[in-house]
Amino acid sequence: MAIELTKEETQDIIPSIQKYIEEEFGDEIGEMKAKFILDYFLKEIGPYAYNQGVKDAERYFREKVEDLPGTCYEHGLTYWTNKNKSSTKR
Repeated sequence: MAIELTKEETQDIIPSIQKYIEEEFGDEIGEMKAKFILDYFLKEIGPYAYNQGVKDAERYFREKVEDLPGTCYEHGLTYWTNKNKSSTKR
């Protein structure tokens, strides 16, 4: 699945790339070069971050599913037990 950004997200990111290049390398680049850099990283390196996010989400949900019986278990046949407890409280 390709990583796609909205136009607004791209417009927010471009100045950050420009600032990074200027502060780290002392070079100024225009919006077009910053966009090319962004496109390169999204296509070349972005999938690694995306795939790690999917793995993290899968691990999280697997842990939650494995814990379902302990978290979502209700004992049956408790009506009389609970009724007797509430009768003695009156």
